[in-house]
Amino acid sequence: MGVVSIEQARAEASQRKLDLLLVSDAATPPVCKIIDFGQYKYQQQKKDKASKKGSKGQTVKELKMSPKIGVHDYDLRVRRGIDFLKKGYRVKLSVPFRGREIVHPELGRNLAHKFLEEIKEHGVPDGGISNSHRSLIVHINPTVK
Repeated sequence: MGVVSIEQARAEASQRKLDLLLVSDAATPPVCKIIDFGQYKYQQQKKDKASKKGSKGQTVKELKMSPKIGVHDYDLRVRRGIDFLKKGYRVKLSVPFRGREIVHPELGRNLAHKFLEEIKEHGVPDGGISNSHRSLIVHINPTVK
């Protein structure tokens, strides 16, 4: 429509039975559009939902391993971790200590280092190995291809 007065824009919007939406008030003169606001909100919700749907960066999959984990169970956790990282998920490796296991935190730290070494081509640790009360925690991000 070009540059028109606010009264003329309001009259045009009410004549068409639509709404006058302020797009940018920082511009000189301010920019407005005449739209159906309900339809506009619906389209925005659809766009937001579609953008969230493809995003896996927020999802964190947790793998728990005991310091006394068996060989087969360890291999299974490594395979699952690699699968999660290939799919684009973040992985949280948790090594909880029960009872007197807390006296030997090096067992959990060695286990975490071994795990990180085996999955290094699929993911990189986000920070280092952190102690959280009675467990060791490592966050792993997938590598960008």
